[in-house]
Amino acid sequence: MWTRASAATVPVADRFEWFNELVASALIPTAIKSEESADFRAEAAMLDLGVTQVSTFAHSPLSSRRTPALIRRGDPEQYQLALITGGRWWMSHSGGDEEFGVGDMILWDTSRPQETVAHPGEGPSRSVILHLPKDVLPLRSGRVDRLLGRRIASDSGMAAVLAGFIASLGEHGSACEPQELRRLGSVAVDLAAACLAHRLDAYGELPAEARARALRERIDAFIEHNLGDPALTPGLIAAAHGISVRSLHVLFGEEGESVSAAVRRRRLERARADLARPELAGRPVHDIAARWCFTSAPAFSRAFRAAYGLSPTEFRSAAALKAGTPR
Repeated sequence: MWTRASAATVPVADRFEWFNELVASALIPTAIKSEESADFRAEAAMLDLGVTQVSTFAHSPLSSRRTPALIRRGDPEQYQLALITGGRWWMSHSGGDEEFGVGDMILWDTSRPQETVAHPGEGPSRSVILHLPKDVLPLRSGRVDRLLGRRIASDSGMAAVLAGFIASLGEHGSACEPQELRRLGSVAVDLAAACLAHRLDAYGELPAEARARALRERIDAFIEHNLGDPALTPGLIAAAHGISVRSLHVLFGEEGESVSAAVRRRRLERARADLARPELAGRPVHDIAARWCFTSAPAFSRAFRAAYGLSPTEFRSAAALKAGTPR
């Protein structure tokens, strides 16, 4: 579960010191400065995923330095990968000296000195940070060093899949059960390893199991992005990922759900979400069904009832009543 903390619960005079201590315990000891220390604002949350951890931070502008003395004071011996979700960063680390914006990812080594400046955007500086113990990342440290302090854009490929996964953990991790969180932790490590390996041209060095799990996550992201496409078939999915249809079926069969069943389930979930949206209350059910590639209204109604125990119309009415907008 999430462990949350907010400076709003701390006396104003103590907030900056509180945040320094929080960063030291949750991330790494650093020397932090802020021009807004007298009115410092911050929120943080930590989620334990077993083999790894995710931390989210939102805070006033600040600068930080991690010196050799602070490394000796405390070093979790991790790589930490940050996804910036608000504001801008500048970092100097291991020969890298770059600026980063929303959607960028940054990797650093907790055993090495660094300097960071976090600027606000329209709101506070925000980030989601994935903690990667060095002994669980299946890549040689000498290779990983080439990525330290460098911008990792998340606009395509494995980086986009990884960034989406990290952001989703930050948004929805609190709703997961402990056993789900442990599985998500393993997936997070595999995706991070796959993303870094792709950038290092070292994908073949990853264990077969890690490559398979990363491939499944890439396929899942592809399916989610293309659910509204009537041409989304096993053949199209397989071709988009350079594998055979048979290999695709084997990959899905390991989790007990066929490719077609997974696509159908996710389309039903999207249709269900649309039926509960007040702003779509005037749209006919068959239009919503068609939006998610159900071309037969009776077939959609049967599938929806089988999945949720109510007809689409009954579900929409129940959702409207629950929201206080009866129809």
